[in-house]
Amino acid sequence: MERVSQIALGPSGLNPVWTRRDLLRLGGGVVGAAFGLGGWWARAGQTRSSARSCVLVYLLGGPSQIDMFDLKPGAPAEIRGPFRPIATTVPGLSICEHLPRLAARAHRYALVRSVSHPNHNHTPMIYYTLTGRPVERPAEDNDIRPPQRTDAPHLGAVIARAHGSGSGLPPFVAIPGVRTRSSTSGEYKRVMQPLRGGGAGFLGALFDPLEIAGDPGTPEGMPALSPPAELTVARLERRAALLDAIDRPGASTVDLLRRQAVLLTGSARSGGSRFALDDEPRRLIEAYGENRFGRSMLLARRLVEAGVPTVAIHWNEMTVCDGWDTHARNFEALEGELLPMLDRGLSALLDDLDARGLLDSTLVVVMGEFGRTPRINKDAGRDHWGSCQTVLLAGGGVRGGVVIGASDRVGAYPTADPVDPVDIHATIYTAMGVDPEAELFDPLGRPFVTSTGRVIPGLLG
Repeated sequence: MERVSQIALGPSGLNPVWTRRDLLRLGGGVVGAAFGLGGWWARAGQTRSSARSCVLVYLLGGPSQIDMFDLKPGAPAEIRGPFRPIATTVPGLSICEHLPRLAARAHRYALVRSVSHPNHNHTPMIYYTLTGRPVERPAEDNDIRPPQRTDAPHLGAVIARAHGSGSGLPPFVAIPGVRTRSSTSGEYKRVMQPLRGGGAGFLGALFDPLEIAGDPGTPEGMPALSPPAELTVARLERRAALLDAIDRPGASTVDLLRRQAVLLTGSARSGGSRFALDDEPRRLIEAYGENRFGRSMLLARRLVEAGVPTVAIHWNEMTVCDGWDTHARNFEALEGELLPMLDRGLSALLDDLDARGLLDSTLVVVMGEFGRTPRINKDAGRDHWGSCQTVLLAGGGVRGGVVIGASDRVGAYPTADPVDPVDIHATIYTAMGVDPEAELFDPLGRPFVTSTGRVIPGLLG
């Protein structure tokens, strides 16, 4: 497919206007997402590629490179920690002993060990690693403003904008959205609030992700999409048929959204059950892990199989420990919860995709906003470290068994082939057939290049 140099935003006036509440009123269940609106978006900015879907596993908090995929057994004890390296299926490559399943599948993925950025703060780096753009005040650690329509779009929204969804399902699903803990005013309890970088930003509300905020596969996962008990599937389908009869000919965008709402609220013929897990074999559920992360990964496979272009799993509140932000008790959290969950869920996803013939067409990316400090702190933890992290990529045209870049003897800085997070973006876009050099336009008509990065040499086959 020939490269196209621009990606227009579509009908003017739609992008900044639709709110989640508006779409809920229109659709009786549509959570403001970018839906498959027939030919509403052209395949502008796309290139030839093998990947049709992308699963982003975002380890929010900052995973420790030195305790997972880039161990330093020869470093002093205060650097190397207690974990030992084990051999993998790739000669000369070793990873952490607490990732045995991934060690047995190393030939299926690539590791980029030299991802680096000088910022060590959560919120600006979450924004940067998800959108490829710096925030206005990158030195501030506590910038927890809610998402803005002027924000740069999440990479999933860019892919959704380029691909659409021929299946009729949303082209961008987040399990869950990008959120952080925040203390409420005058109270000790902490609540989760959305962060900038998790939505479609200036691309408009139609490209925001459909968020599954609760446990996947349960009614609590998407309460807005659970119709009242008295509203049966048959009744929903009768309503849809009536609307079709009234609206013909020439369906409008509102009509299309209305039909999408019927799909998502559970029409048996439309495939609304894609968001349920009840019909999956018990052995497969156990293979993924009977926890929120495992169910998220299983749901991601179902959505990929249904033709959803982007599924982003943002690791929020999936463990008893404070996720991947391991300032204290780092090794206890990694060994007890984080690494076994990631090892099981990610390995099961790779196996499941491969068994269904979907791995070659599905790009899987595992990353966080940064890595962790080489030196262990006084609380047996590791602190924020933007200067070096490891990113894992598999499927979707990625060469398996490849290691790109290297870090120094303590895992602090790259010593070969340094990679900026935006280079990861450019590589993802290229694998997904989106031209990184294509221009996006905000509602004011200002151009933004899709990615300021470069494709990582030697990674894509």
